[in-house]
Amino acid sequence: MITTGLLTPGGRRAAELLDDRAVARAVLRTEAAWVAAQSRLGLVPRRIADIARDAVDQVPLDEASLSRLAVASEGGGNPVIPLLADYRAAVTELHGSPVAAVHKSLTSQDVMDTALAIVLKAARDSLVSDLTRTGDALAGLVETHTDTVMVGRTLTQHALPIAFGVKAASWLAGVDDAARDVLDRAHLPVSYGGAAGTLAAGMALCDQGGSTEQTADRLFTLIGYWGEELGLGVPDHVWHTDRVPVLRVAGALAETTAALGRMANDVLLLSRPEVGELREPTAEGRGVSSAMPQKQNPVLSVLLKRTALAAPHLLSQVSSGAAAAVDERPDGGWHAEWPALRELAVLATAAASHAAELADGLTVNAERMAQNLRRAGTGVMAERLGATLTPVLSKFDGSTAKQRVQAAVREHPLDAEALADHLTDLITGEDSPSLPDGVNPRERATVSAWLLHLLDPRGYLGAAQQLCDRAVKNHRERLIA
Repeated sequence: MITTGLLTPGGRRAAELLDDRAVARAVLRTEAAWVAAQSRLGLVPRRIADIARDAVDQVPLDEASLSRLAVASEGGGNPVIPLLADYRAAVTELHGSPVAAVHKSLTSQDVMDTALAIVLKAARDSLVSDLTRTGDALAGLVETHTDTVMVGRTLTQHALPIAFGVKAASWLAGVDDAARDVLDRAHLPVSYGGAAGTLAAGMALCDQGGSTEQTADRLFTLIGYWGEELGLGVPDHVWHTDRVPVLRVAGALAETTAALGRMANDVLLLSRPEVGELREPTAEGRGVSSAMPQKQNPVLSVLLKRTALAAPHLLSQVSSGAAAAVDERPDGGWHAEWPALRELAVLATAAASHAAELADGLTVNAERMAQNLRRAGTGVMAERLGATLTPVLSKFDGSTAKQRVQAAVREHPLDAEALADHLTDLITGEDSPSLPDGVNPRERATVSAWLLHLLDPRGYLGAAQQLCDRAVKNHRERLIA
């Protein structure tokens, strides 16, 4: 079977980091690094480590070779076994004879888990870079649109006026949270446990006749060298059947897709023609329809939403695999993780790239936002009117006063001036202590002007400025940290 990503559009953006060739090369690098670590500990000559490293490039990883390896993997239940055979052959050819240090004291799971750590590290670096790009672009939108007023929507209905900058600030906070968690959680250490998690073969490898403690210290030093060779951390314990490290990675990846999916959902809604408040960046060949040439589909957001919908199921598969771990080596649970974890990493990495492009080129139609806010009518200011006018209408009890205000809003849903006149009739003549200074209840024009001020959405944006400032400040502090 040839898999080129036809059913996962955009996945090609992460293909070189996470495809079969990348995984196979990571397996070979893992084996070579183990020999190099033995050399640093003095167990094998440096020349052997150089040969082991050179042999990595001698193992064919073209499409035909990968297909053959995939078939051969069925025999042992993992791809390490056939790859190791090819690698040993390459080392033997370069050295002139077999090299015992290759794979010595390792198991297939040690190598497979460590190889996955290598490819996930590459994906993590790409993810963080693109999430940072996305955050930078969103921070720019926040700063530009702190005062751009639009209608806020809750449960699909018009709610209150908001600033678009606040919406973008919320996206930014989600992206920054995701980037922070990817940095903190989306990484795996080297995996070393030996055949049954006791490190018995490793202890034998490092035994030079000293005490058990001395031998163990040499072994842990060896494992540390291995991690340094690969740029990976070293665990405090054997994690063959403790799959929490894998769950942390999968959780951070899924969190990223959710944060980006949330932004995409907003863009999809606000870019509908009848709303028209946002527009995706265009590029040649993107967003086209095979049947309707007039369309410009928001494809970046569509792909982000696709990823957000698919990720939870992949996370569930990884979690199920982790929960099925048993004894000292999983009997199927470990194997179930591989495809789900890789697909999750592919989708999340591609999504971060899509999001950076989307945020960087997003067009904001402030005029359309203002039009839609006006069309939303006076109801979006009902909360402010009710809270402000209820204590003013002292001739009514609190409940009745609120009902009068609500009835006036329903009677004049679109005409702010007519609503102000209606409410002026209720207020005129009221000697209420709750009226602000300068508003004379006996002067109709003064009351009407005050009510029209209350109906101005720009005056009811809450802490929009502060929320926007905090989001941008937090983003920039994260970059410095």
